[in-house]
Amino acid sequence: MKVLVITSRVPFPLEKGDKLRIFNQIKHLNKEHEVIVCAIDTDGSTDASIQEVQKHCSQLHILKIPKWKTAFQLMFGFFSKLPFQVSYFYSKDCQKQLDEIINATQPDFVYSHLIRTSEYVKNLPMPKLLDYMDAFSVGIERRIEKQYFFLRWIFNMEFQRLKRYEADIYDYFDAHSIISTQDRNFINHSKRNEIKIIPNGIDTEFFQQKTSEKKFDLLFSGNMNYPPNVEAATFIAKNIIPLLRTEFPNIKLLIAGANPHPQVKALASAHVFVSGWVDDIRNCYNESRIFIAPMQIGTGLQNKLLEAMAMKLPCITSELANNSLNAGVNTEVLIGESPEEYANHVKILLKDELKSSILANKGHEFVINNYGWESSNAALSSLIKKTISK
Repeated sequence: MKVLVITSRVPFPLEKGDKLRIFNQIKHLNKEHEVIVCAIDTDGSTDASIQEVQKHCSQLHILKIPKWKTAFQLMFGFFSKLPFQVSYFYSKDCQKQLDEIINATQPDFVYSHLIRTSEYVKNLPMPKLLDYMDAFSVGIERRIEKQYFFLRWIFNMEFQRLKRYEADIYDYFDAHSIISTQDRNFINHSKRNEIKIIPNGIDTEFFQQKTSEKKFDLLFSGNMNYPPNVEAATFIAKNIIPLLRTEFPNIKLLIAGANPHPQVKALASAHVFVSGWVDDIRNCYNESRIFIAPMQIGTGLQNKLLEAMAMKLPCITSELANNSLNAGVNTEVLIGESPEEYANHVKILLKDELKSSILANKGHEFVINNYGWESSNAALSSLIKKTISK
């Protein structure tokens, strides 16, 4: 069967959660089907990234949108009432290219990854699957109060448009998937319970703990230009680290991840190290004692927690993040809310190696048993087969 996959980014390197998800799904689907990938490219992807994706599909088509053109698309989106998340990635030139590819390849099935790509394929006659992945509307809603006053109305507008679009686009597709039950419950459609939960997985063969010298007490990782990560990193450095320094004057925090925002770079100090892009994130996990992720905004499943647990790091996070993860509180993960709660959790784990080890091992077991790519991708294949057979 020919499966056409349209995604809003060239899905490599894997520095973002959406890239991680679709890259692993493409690899899996290519084992069973002839996979044709159409990737929108607004970032100017490297040849190396494109070549890596080409290894795992029958055809790869890059639909380029110059940066200058995205500004015009946002202006068009403002007057068209499309969410900016959609209009930014929608180009009539790309639509024409995609239509030509579809006419030439005649796919049997279409997989639209994220609502960002749904405008391109919503009217196609063949069976279609929309992967919401996250409830984008809620992610924007949680960021409204964090904005400067003059930006709040723009974010509120985007929230309202996304909420409406997430519901309206549902009926154009034959099947739907999303990353967690929490995100599914935010889709404002009467049939939202029919959306299939397909979580992200973790490559447990790749993410394996190795003995290494511990250089850092705390680690936080992720795409450091992503607002929820910027806020979490700032919260750790400015609100938690000062509480720990009275008892642990030499405490060290590593903030690791691609494209650090200027706000993140400004956090660097004698106690806070900002790495930027690292070639192998496993080194950061191996060199750290505790993983901390006080996520306050954002949606979806935090891949960083899956990776840290797989690497046998004891993890501390927020209730918001654990709502999607569903790890056992106080047995597989520790939950904080205030800076004092997070700091107290850190103090206990640094002082009690046995408790730290037990939490790490329980977290590791949880990830191994619940978040393998094999089961996640099997659920995707099953959904596609079920949709085709309708």
